[in-house]
Amino acid sequence: MIPVEARQSGGSDQELLARLRAGDGGAVEDVVSRYAGLVYRLALRITGTPADAEEVTWEVMQTVWRKISSFRGDSALTSWIYRIATNAAYGKLRARRAPAHPLEDALYNLDEAGDQAHRDWSACCEDPAGQAELRAVLEAAIAELPPDYRTAVVLHDIEGLANAEVAEILGASLPAVKSRVHRARLALRRRLASYFASWTGQ
Repeated sequence: MIPVEARQSGGSDQELLARLRAGDGGAVEDVVSRYAGLVYRLALRITGTPADAEEVTWEVMQTVWRKISSFRGDSALTSWIYRIATNAAYGKLRARRAPAHPLEDALYNLDEAGDQAHRDWSACCEDPAGQAELRAVLEAAIAELPPDYRTAVVLHDIEGLANAEVAEILGASLPAVKSRVHRARLALRRRLASYFASWTGQ
C-alpha cells in the first residue's frame, strides 16, 4: 500500500526517479512535496519530538538526493525512502542513549489468557471530552515501546503498510515483524486498559 502523499504531484514514482537520476532540480522539489510530510510524521512517531522529526526529515531529503544513483529499483521508491527515514530516526534515538523502556519486560511477560487488555472499551471512546486525552495516552504508550516494536507497529498499524513491506523497510524477517507488531499491540492494549479502568472507576 502506497500512502496518499506518495501518489501526489510530479507524476509516477518511475517518472520522478528518472528525473532525479537525470539531475532535474525540479524533481527535488517534487520529492519534498511528495514525501516530506510522510517522513516527518513517521519520524515524529518514532523519535517523539518535533525537533528530531524535523532534523530527520531534512536529513532524509538530502540523503535521497545524494544517494539516488545507488537506488537499484529492487523495491518501490516509497519503501526505500521509508527505510532511510527509519534508519535516521533510529539514529536519533541511539544518540540520546535513552534508558531501557519500562514496557520492554512486559512485552515478553504478558499473559493473554483472561487479560484485561482484551476487554472491549470502545464505548468509552464515544465521549468527545475523552478523545483528546485518549489520543495523548496512546501516543505516550507508543513512545514507551522499545524502538524495534514502536517502529513496527507505527509502520504497520498507523502508516498502513503490509507486514512484508515493513520487513523490507526494517531489514527484518517476516516472522520477526509479525512478532514485534503483536507484542507491541499487547503492550498498548494493556496500557489503554489501565487508562480506561481508572477513567471509568472500575
